Amino acid sequence: MKRVAAIDCGTNSLRLLVADVTVPEASSGPGAAGELKDLERRMEIVRLGQDVDRTGRLAPEALERTFAVCREYAAVIKGLGAERVRFVATSASRDAENREDFVRGVRDILGVEPEVITGDQEAEFSFIGATKDLTSCADLARPFLVVDIGGGSTEFVLGSDSVRAARSVDVGCVRMTERHLVHGGQAHPSPGHRPSTSAAHASLTDPPTPGQISAMKADIAAALDRAGETVPLDEAATLVGLAGSVTTVAAIARGLEGYDSGAIHHSVISLAEVREITERLLTSTHAERAAIPVLHPGRIDVIGAGALVLLSVMERTGAEKVIASEHDILDGIAWSLAG
Repeated sequence: MKRVAAIDCGTNSLRLLVADVTVPEASSGPGAAGELKDLERRMEIVRLGQDVDRTGRLAPEALERTFAVCREYAAVIKGLGAERVRFVATSASRDAENREDFVRGVRDILGVEPEVITGDQEAEFSFIGATKDLTSCADLARPFLVVDIGGGSTEFVLGSDSVRAARSVDVGCVRMTERHLVHGGQAHPSPGHRPSTSAAHASLTDPPTPGQISAMKADIAAALDRAGETVPLDEAATLVGLAGSVTTVAAIARGLEGYDSGAIHHSVISLAEVREITERLLTSTHAERAAIPVLHPGRIDVIGAGALVLLSVMERTGAEKVIASEHDILDGIAWSLAG
């Protein structure tokens, strides 16, 4: 058994998992899965990818928000006595011109070098984390298609017991929101649509116009075409959805009054439910979305785009349902530390 700390730094969120990981003995046989026991699991919205799609740089205020949470996580890691720490950074820091400022800050605070991984590496971690506890379920058809909808990118991974094909494309809930729903970007508000009163997104069209939604759909469809060049999406037998957009849609579908990880993990959401929720989110105002009990404040303005990505994936693959998983890239990173 090893006590490890995994940190996943995405475009929108910064997450920590401290866990005890037990790997099976060689004599246990090839089917032995091992065990990962959570000690601490945290998530904070830091919006590291704020405006990266437009400027190509990490904003100073986004870096400071990220570093502030890193300091909190450093204290947790030290207090729980993790033996090994791995910090993985994904889409936003991969794209930024000033990513060295980010690398240096993380190293100074946590004492580890952040690994700015490729999209393919990100996809592999996501697959391992999501399917490790599904491979023993004999009633689930193979292969799995794991779809990790992040802030800046979405990863598609197809496989049964291991990865067969993977592709990362630059479509995520934050990137789509900033590209299509913010005034001054590629899309502009139509008469009768007013900007959001959100302090974080004062220039956001609220709710989106039909033209903006159509532009997002076209962007997502083009990304699915690119993903399909590498990953045979139509061969998916079981769709597994990861990350905050998916788990939030699952929580809304279940009618939860508060976020309940146990109720969300491995819950099944139908295509009809995803379609209805997506329509509701894309036609609601900031205030109406904020009134949804399970919706994290940091997702209020980007959840509509995230739900639309999920819906588009289900329609493209022909999936009638999706399994929501609370285990994802963070768990995959933790497993990688056990070797």
